[in-house]
Amino acid sequence: MHGSEHPLREDRGPVRYGPPAPDPGLPVLPELAAVLAAAAARPRPEPPGGGTILREAARAYWERRSLRGGPEDIVAAPGAQPLVFALIAAYGGDVIMPRPCPAGWMPQARLLGRPAYHVPTPAECGGIPDPYALLETVRRVRAEGGRPRLLLISVADDPTATLAPPELVREACEAAVSEGLHIVSDETWRDTLHRPHDTVVLSPAEMCPDDVTVVTDLAGALTPSAWPVAVARFPATARAAARRARVLDILTALGAVVAEPVARAAAHALREPEAVTDRIRLAAGLQSEVASAAHRAVLTAGALARPPQAGRHLYADLGPLRTRLAARGVTDSLELEEYLSERLGAPAPGGHRFGDELGALRVRLSTGPLLGSTPEQQMESLTAVEPLKLPHVARALSIFAAALDELR
Repeated sequence: MHGSEHPLREDRGPVRYGPPAPDPGLPVLPELAAVLAAAAARPRPEPPGGGTILREAARAYWERRSLRGGPEDIVAAPGAQPLVFALIAAYGGDVIMPRPCPAGWMPQARLLGRPAYHVPTPAECGGIPDPYALLETVRRVRAEGGRPRLLLISVADDPTATLAPPELVREACEAAVSEGLHIVSDETWRDTLHRPHDTVVLSPAEMCPDDVTVVTDLAGALTPSAWPVAVARFPATARAAARRARVLDILTALGAVVAEPVARAAAHALREPEAVTDRIRLAAGLQSEVASAAHRAVLTAGALARPPQAGRHLYADLGPLRTRLAARGVTDSLELEEYLSERLGAPAPGGHRFGDELGALRVRLSTGPLLGSTPEQQMESLTAVEPLKLPHVARALSIFAAALDELR
């Protein structure tokens, strides 16, 4: 049994592993809505891989993050899922990924018929495999006749909402490159750091520029999830250019092109005008406060979770509450997902969606529903000096804490 396989639930059929529904996030920034509306009458999609305006905006975005290159090194797609799918297909071979990992990775490898192997992450963070475990896994897979070729990682991680320390990123990347793996670094959440002045993001592409392709889904921080667009930055090498051409062929065959109005709005967001950077800063500050409160509620109930550092969710381990959960008929992460989704009134995807074992009682808890149920409440949360004192936020946090506290 390789790392992407799980047992079936005989009593309920196959376990559901597909990606959970995306968090809709905060209301659309009016400036972005205006850009999209101005381009709404354009009837044609962007060419496969994105047009010049979008790719140039992505190039400048990455250059501001010390990743230099040209627009010819960039490919755009309608969301991260088709982009990662095309990358896995283009690079061939077996896939290595951390456990847990973003929910879209396993289904894409499985759809392509690629063996996928999970490597445990270290205690301090998710998203990056333990370097020694990575080396052991690669050598074991090769000894068994496998062909590991690709490592997928996320420095600012979904689902754990943690940030990998630079020294760990360096060690893991050096281990991967030494074994001939190409690295795909998902950096979707790097602009959502809760305390950006206290943390350092180090992209693997800064350390191993010829061996890393960077992927960013703009829905992480820049655009609404309903406007799907993601971009990939390839190394500036002849070998990478051939892989990029293969990715373009796959996206073309899939018809995976970005709508031009969405591309114009995405390009505007990638240029990071003041309105966009202000929204990112306010949203990160709000998520920091709400996620910290949710984290305290998880720990108070006796469960475990790493402190969230980025994004709009946290990853909780309810294993210490197993006995109380079993009394309620909850014995695995699928049942935990159903139980907590009903209790919280919001999706709570179980750890099986993120590559964790079905028997582990882990769940990703979104902080988005804690911000309010209407655009007006969400905007009030965004601009409040003390958002936790707002009635709708306090009430949502109370319901959240009560659902966990009853398991003590």
